Amino acid sequence: MHYITRAVAGILKIPAEALRSVRLAKKSVDARKKDNVHFVCSAECELRSPAAEKRILARGLRNVTVSAPYVFRVEKTAPHPVRPIVVGSGPAGLFAALVLAMAGLSPIILERGGDVRSRRAAVERYFSGGELDADSNIQFGEGGAGAFSDGKLTTGTKDKRIRFVLEQFVSAGASEDILFNARPHIGTDVLMNVLVNLRSRITSLGGEYRFHTRLDDITVSGGRLRSVTVSRDGIAEELEAGHLILATGHSARDTFAMLHRRGIPMTAKPFAVGARIEHPQSVINAAQYGSFSEKSGLPAADYKLAVHLPGGRGVYTFCMCPGGYVVAAASEPESVVTNGMSLFARDGVNANSALLVGVDPSDFGSDHPLAGIEFQRGIERAAYAFTGSSRAPAQLVGDFLAGRPSTGFGSTMPTYRPSVVPGDIACCLPEFVTEAMKAGIVLMDRKLAGFAAPDAVLTAPETRSSSPVRILRDESLQSPAAAGLYPCGEGAGYAGGIMSAATDGIKCALKILGQDDD
Repeated sequence: MHYITRAVAGILKIPAEALRSVRLAKKSVDARKKDNVHFVCSAECELRSPAAEKRILARGLRNVTVSAPYVFRVEKTAPHPVRPIVVGSGPAGLFAALVLAMAGLSPIILERGGDVRSRRAAVERYFSGGELDADSNIQFGEGGAGAFSDGKLTTGTKDKRIRFVLEQFVSAGASEDILFNARPHIGTDVLMNVLVNLRSRITSLGGEYRFHTRLDDITVSGGRLRSVTVSRDGIAEELEAGHLILATGHSARDTFAMLHRRGIPMTAKPFAVGARIEHPQSVINAAQYGSFSEKSGLPAADYKLAVHLPGGRGVYTFCMCPGGYVVAAASEPESVVTNGMSLFARDGVNANSALLVGVDPSDFGSDHPLAGIEFQRGIERAAYAFTGSSRAPAQLVGDFLAGRPSTGFGSTMPTYRPSVVPGDIACCLPEFVTEAMKAGIVLMDRKLAGFAAPDAVLTAPETRSSSPVRILRDESLQSPAAAGLYPCGEGAGYAGGIMSAATDGIKCALKILGQDDD
């Protein structure tokens, strides 16, 4: 930090002693020129003298502006006659519950899966070849699907509450680096403790968690939500519900079906399917950093690629995990689903990313609102039929491009657990998807050298990139058919990652509180 202080003083042309405080505000890697890879930083500072600040601003120095950060505040409110309910404890539900608890409303958080530590044990058993727990797995449980990913906090949203979300993560144990890194991540291993600490804060403010408790039904009359039916250990219970934030995540297929039966308006929406692609992390580092890849201090390199094919179909990479692992992410029996995960250190041998092809309702073969779910399910079950277990179909990129099944692997060993079965990933993916992937790989190799390496590995299928459903809501963020029901986050079709889901949860909570500050 002394170096940053001296650099800031030099830019402002003042002595370092004139600065009261300096903090790093943003840090990124500029690797556009492979012979000059370097960090780009911005800083925020406070001067000891207001007069000195005015003199500096009067000079009109380039890249020097006045900083006026937004501060998020929640006002205490009178308790509601019926406690608000939050369904789901992923990022949307987590931050909705936190804001409601901060306001003094003592929310009830319903989570069909287990707390993060028991959930982690269930996931590890599944990775080791054990039976799938259909309610507590990669998709369901405390923290949502993002708890077993990379903990990536990058987002395209410009929501002003992002800083508040980051600060809450840091206060709960995440590295302070996420406050200034251009591509922040927490890491699955660190995120476990962060979730426990955030839960402790919510409960200390009056919130109540009910794990292994599934939403089974809702009652609506007169256009308003009246109650919900939940179950735990096979025992049903009806709860009065005045306000319910529905933050179930994108894999709550039974919940979507129940809501459709109850007349809650929803529609099928576009999403994407494909496979996970793995390369040695050293190959990605060399492609992105050139000769600088051998130097210490640079993070494990990542990438983000997208191409549009002549027919209009899009192919892109998603949820890239540097130094990570491909993981088993099914939530239904006799299904295979893949996803990616990294630990905080990102020090695994391989890099992996989803390689996805955009699909839309015209591809689903039906105009039913839940047709996208059946499209996903057909792919996932075909993969299971090919391997006969939770093992995943895998194929070398060279074999995939040549149209031949793989019989083994080369320099890139698959990381998917419990294991993979070499073959042809066309066993589960539609032909239009595999053909688009082939064209995309060739084009992406022109952008990232080595992307089409013959020994790179594709592990299929990746089907849960985003929700196949959008549950409609009006300007008040409530269902037009059920006042008091707030479809929220990624599962409802209004977010695409940890940060956008978290901020959507905050927005729904603020609507309930009548404190919307948009």
